[in-house]
Amino acid sequence: MSSPPLLFFLILLSVASAIKLPLSPLSHHTDQLPSNDPYLSLRRLADSSIARAQQLKQPSSIKPDENALSAPSASAAVVKSPLSAKSYGGYSVSLSFGTPSQTIPFVFDTGSSLVWFPCTSRYLCTGCDFSGLDPTRIPRFVPKNSASSRVIGCQNPKCQLLFGPNVKCRGCDPNTQNCTVACPPYILQYGLGSTAGILLSEKLDFPDLTVPDFVVGCSIISTRQPAGIAGFGRGPESLPVQMKLKRFSHCLVSRRFDDTDVSTDLDLDTGSGHDSGSKTPGLSYTPFRSNPNVSNAAFLEYYYLNLRRIYVGSKRVKIPYKFLAPGPDGNGGTIVDSGSTFTFMDRPVFELVAQEFAAQMSSYSREKELEKITGLGPCFNISGKGSVTVPELIFEFKGGAKMELPLSNYFTLVGSVDNVCLTVVSDNTVSSTGGRSGPAIILGSFQQQNYHVEYDLENDRFGFAKKKCVQ
Repeated sequence: MSSPPLLFFLILLSVASAIKLPLSPLSHHTDQLPSNDPYLSLRRLADSSIARAQQLKQPSSIKPDENALSAPSASAAVVKSPLSAKSYGGYSVSLSFGTPSQTIPFVFDTGSSLVWFPCTSRYLCTGCDFSGLDPTRIPRFVPKNSASSRVIGCQNPKCQLLFGPNVKCRGCDPNTQNCTVACPPYILQYGLGSTAGILLSEKLDFPDLTVPDFVVGCSIISTRQPAGIAGFGRGPESLPVQMKLKRFSHCLVSRRFDDTDVSTDLDLDTGSGHDSGSKTPGLSYTPFRSNPNVSNAAFLEYYYLNLRRIYVGSKRVKIPYKFLAPGPDGNGGTIVDSGSTFTFMDRPVFELVAQEFAAQMSSYSREKELEKITGLGPCFNISGKGSVTVPELIFEFKGGAKMELPLSNYFTLVGSVDNVCLTVVSDNTVSSTGGRSGPAIILGSFQQQNYHVEYDLENDRFGFAKKKCVQ
């Protein structure tokens, strides 16, 4: 992280129970690809899922340039916000900041923690000439239009949420309590792009809830980021931690690789009105797992699951334990990530799963050329078959909870009714040290479609159940 970009944008420069927010799919074109080309659309989503996985497996630490959270106020039972899918493979949620409020769309992301919006009238996004998106019309927050907007100072404890207790305040006398130097600028790397800016303290507004002094990133320059990001990870700067949520849940609408006006609710629960140990009726639960690795703090932001077994049909895939559980070095294990489209598996795991599908579907011819085009596989030609038999894909977690995926969550028709492909991806890379790096399996949003999914933070567990998200 070099100092010139940082200098550039420096120069530019009540208690509630639950909240429901509409959640909608968000588009993320990596190139200006024709939306009517199913092969290229799938390739784009597969490539973005792999790029996302590579970043999650080897994340960059958030660092400044180096060459006491407030409780919500007001009252509400459940706070909801619309959540809907977009063609680039993500989900969008709208949040309102400022006085008066400015409403901005964000990518809903459980794999990162900072909440940031495109900021100021000078906001610049390079590489954002996505199909259907005008970079000059990306919604942005304008701090000068908000009476509650404040730049966070370097000695403000909130600065430490992002940079930790050892943040360096250049130009400040460490013995003074009246330093006016701002918290250092941040740079964040994502799978397909990056963003940089400064931290603000702002008011986060819901119809029946106000969260004062919320730490939010004011990004002044980005690359390949079509919208801001709402970080729902485990970091102290995340929305769930700042709002002191007890749990949050969603039901992702079925995606057809295009933008849609259909949305469901993202529910934010601050805890009053429910028994702290209660389970949501109908959900199966499995405990979250702690990652023993602390050398890379970014891993601590992830929601690790105790995946015990993978079944293809009735056959258990014999996956070595080192891939199912994170080791002392932090490598291995399974995380759940709303920001990944297709589920990712390390190559050795993927090959075992793919081989089992190939073996059980050997009566259908492989379409290896289609696999090269789409980045998916295995793919099969099912033309001329009176009926098609596809084995189930089942994830079994600690405690016996089983996610028995509907066929549409792990196979997709490609190009015509003649070809189907497995919607799980992998790559051929290893870490720079020659070994594995980071989580081995990343449970993506495509596989979570039409499931009620709950992150029970108070009881440190993950709940899920099949549900038709939109009637």
